[in-house]
Amino acid sequence: MAINRCQVFGAGFFTVALVLTAPSAYALEPSIQFHQRSIPQHLAPQALPSNFYDFAPEDYWAEPEDSYWLNFSNWVLLQERTQGERMGQLGQWADRTLSGESHSLPLNESYLRLSFATETRAGTVLNFEPEARFRLDIPTARKKLRLVIESESEELIPLAERQRDRQLTEPERSSTGTTGALRFLGQVGNSINFSNDFGARLHLPPDAFWRATVRKNWRPSSDWGLLAQQRFYYYHQNGWGSRSWFEARHDLGKGWEFINSSELEWVHSDREFVAAQVFSVSKRMNNRAVLTPRIGVLGESQPSWRTTEAFADITWRYRMYGDWLFGEIIPALQFARENSFKDDSSLILRLEMYFSGNIVRRN
Repeated sequence: MAINRCQVFGAGFFTVALVLTAPSAYALEPSIQFHQRSIPQHLAPQALPSNFYDFAPEDYWAEPEDSYWLNFSNWVLLQERTQGERMGQLGQWADRTLSGESHSLPLNESYLRLSFATETRAGTVLNFEPEARFRLDIPTARKKLRLVIESESEELIPLAERQRDRQLTEPERSSTGTTGALRFLGQVGNSINFSNDFGARLHLPPDAFWRATVRKNWRPSSDWGLLAQQRFYYYHQNGWGSRSWFEARHDLGKGWEFINSSELEWVHSDREFVAAQVFSVSKRMNNRAVLTPRIGVLGESQPSWRTTEAFADITWRYRMYGDWLFGEIIPALQFARENSFKDDSSLILRLEMYFSGNIVRRN
């Protein structure tokens, strides 16, 4: 009797593993019959929507082929289950320890983002570079006070680098160091949120900082969404700075969305403003793939207002498993003033894993 095995991987909240016999004319063995009956009918492959899968229906019962990729993917899945649970437990432990409460509070935003990226530029293929970012976000017993530890200081990253972050690999990014801060949350009315952070960059000697953020979003119509954000900050070693950011989103229908993003930043150390204007559209191809073309222009105010860089890129992001394992392909063009606006092309390939743990209130 021939027996086929199939592992079904999909998005959402569950993974179904079925072991069924291929020839229907033969009787099932008792163990196989029990396993088949133990699976709810609504979870059977034929009961799930077609867009749940990234393979054809006739491949439901295909025999999996042993390969290096299958072994590697199984190892990755194991890491998600292990590390995701550890991140959740770490957030819960820190939350209970600092708050003095026996239960955990909701809205924990701790995460660990690991990725491997390689870049092809001017015909040269570079090695895969590991990338790591994290945040430990700990709500305390007081709902308006949090402890936030992050792997980088966003304010210390140049504007041009932030706008092209997905085009870069780890060696090309600025190193800002880990920060820790106490965050006080507040609200004005029903739609304006603000926060104050007091903390330091965690190196020797420590670099104390303060930042205040005001944020408002609103929807003038069902098709439009607007977001405005203003931030002021002070770092002891770098001085003052401010960022003004505005974003408008418009639903174009059929999975298309238009995004207009404008940003203006005051760089105190250089005594100048830098600005960015980025237009993009996003198309959800299916429940796994999203395509996002962008064009952007960067400028500065010294010695006079002028364009410093223009760029264009297309990000194809594919959800490989669940909502935490992604693959990206990003072809890009850059036209920089320092390079006489000559075109500089690149291609980024990235595998990204996102581990997080959700804290659920326990009464």
